[in-house]
Amino acid sequence: MTTLVRRRDVPVSPPVLTLGEPDRFDGRIRTLELGELVVAEVRADTRQEHRAPRLGARHTAAPHYLLTMPVRGRCVVEQHGRQARLDPFDLALHDTARPSSVLAEDGCRMLTLTFPRHALRLPADRVADLTAIRIPGAHGVPALLGATLNGLPSAVADTSATQAIRLADSVLGLVNSALADQLGTGPADPVAGQRALLLRMQAFAEEHLADADLSPTDIAAAVHVSIGYLHKVFRAEGTTASRWIRARRLEHCRHDLTAPAEAAPAVSEVAARWGFVDAAHFSKLFKNAYGMPPREYRNMTEIARNKRNKGTDHPTAE
Repeated sequence: MTTLVRRRDVPVSPPVLTLGEPDRFDGRIRTLELGELVVAEVRADTRQEHRAPRLGARHTAAPHYLLTMPVRGRCVVEQHGRQARLDPFDLALHDTARPSSVLAEDGCRMLTLTFPRHALRLPADRVADLTAIRIPGAHGVPALLGATLNGLPSAVADTSATQAIRLADSVLGLVNSALADQLGTGPADPVAGQRALLLRMQAFAEEHLADADLSPTDIAAAVHVSIGYLHKVFRAEGTTASRWIRARRLEHCRHDLTAPAEAAPAVSEVAARWGFVDAAHFSKLFKNAYGMPPREYRNMTEIARNKRNKGTDHPTAE
């Protein structure tokens, strides 16, 4: 087992996780900031055991909570004299203001979510009862939260700043719901659960856009919901699954058509790459979405690029 993460020895905002003994750590850590949230992916390549020492009060960072979830392999979260032994997609909470450790098996891959205390809309004294307690991730809101955390890196890659803020709000709503459920302080938030499910649906669809046969039925089966519920979730967003798939495919095509002419594939190749098997139908859809046929869009993009390059190569003398 390897002690992988602990809070920093100096106050930072938000606190980013570091290794207990980085000079003896064999693995890697990748972090992602999403508003007030910090998501870290930690991979351990060897089997060791190190425990994080107790830190003095002068080293305590601003109060945050940390949620840990193994995705592959197992880990153990320790705090307040308790141990939570986690299987893949189980969750455990700990408080960064108090000493804690996370131990992981050789080859373990896990995700951690760090967020400020004020983001939890739950009594602090009750939340303290949840630290280093195993939260099973197989069913209910914890399962949705686990799937959402696992999909965050790919979901964030293509989002705007505004969308990232909304995504962070959705994640925090889901965290609040999962913990409230554990405390018995109220039912899970159905809106947060629905948003998390939408993210799972969109993540699956995004990974399979190149499949011309991708359908709402495929997405529903992948996330284990009925086709009727899938339609309900997308209706709540003011769209349908089919429209969302088409819009994402068109956006990928538009992006590929902006490539320099010498490296650009044929328009028909771009269309086929993103699941459009009928070139004429693709051209019509593209024109409806962007106001001109794809070839004209490519030509205008190339002309604009050449003008910019010419202006850079031959600046006007003052």
